[in-house]
Amino acid sequence: MKDAQVYKANALVEASYRLSLYEQRVVLACIAQVRRDEPLTDQKLYRISAQEIADMSGTQIGTAYQNLKSASERLFERRVTLHTAPNGGGKTKVLLTRWVQTVEYDEGEGAVSLRFGTDMVPYLSQLTEQFTRYALADIAKMTSAHAVRLYETLAQWRGAGERVVSIDWLRDAFQLENRYPNIRDFKRWVIEPAVAQINEHSPLWVQWDQRKTGRRVSHLVFTFGDKASKKAKASSKQKRPSKTENSLQGALFGIPRAIIEQNAKPGESYDDAALRLLNESKRKRAST
Repeated sequence: MKDAQVYKANALVEASYRLSLYEQRVVLACIAQVRRDEPLTDQKLYRISAQEIADMSGTQIGTAYQNLKSASERLFERRVTLHTAPNGGGKTKVLLTRWVQTVEYDEGEGAVSLRFGTDMVPYLSQLTEQFTRYALADIAKMTSAHAVRLYETLAQWRGAGERVVSIDWLRDAFQLENRYPNIRDFKRWVIEPAVAQINEHSPLWVQWDQRKTGRRVSHLVFTFGDKASKKAKASSKQKRPSKTENSLQGALFGIPRAIIEQNAKPGESYDDAALRLLNESKRKRAST
């Protein structure tokens, strides 16, 4: 499954559903098998084995066997609520459907085969616009289902570098229901571990902040980008420019380079210093 790519309609990325980590691995491994050069039908079976799951995630084969069967059984009952058509067209509607219509577990081979539900097919195939693509390897080592969902949410806006989401929307999308009603618990058990795993296992770096509506924390702000791009920029900016160069080079994130130079910490690149100052400014505005 090397170099396998996952394609999802943005409406599916933003849908409301809950899948366990192993259910996510099964579904995404099968989605990654969908051919881009031929229509997907609701009759095709997609197969994934415990060995492939173990190789992909870096887990023990025994653990993969144990979890694959129970995950496949639960997957048959899982439902998903979609709010938008596959390519963004048509009227807004709420569609309640299931991920799969058939699940087969081969005990001898330690493998599961599934057939996607009829209503799910348009959200996985023949996507011409408003879809998200990422490598299956990006999320393969993650051990949090919330991290996988959050990564998809950021990958959808990969070119923007920032995404603001309401906590209410995030709770609904992740189907947390009554779990973690306290904002401190929500951040401790959902957001912080998810961000840590994205930073550790994916090609993205991410930082986050919060915004208030009145006295209540209502939104989360995620700032993110490609690690490779960040390293390249950092290495090219190790030498700080002179004041003359500084005045010619404009600003970063709207912050004049002279201000960045005055407030940069030892060893901090211009990009890192500017991003830190930007986040500090946002926190001050949110607290006032």
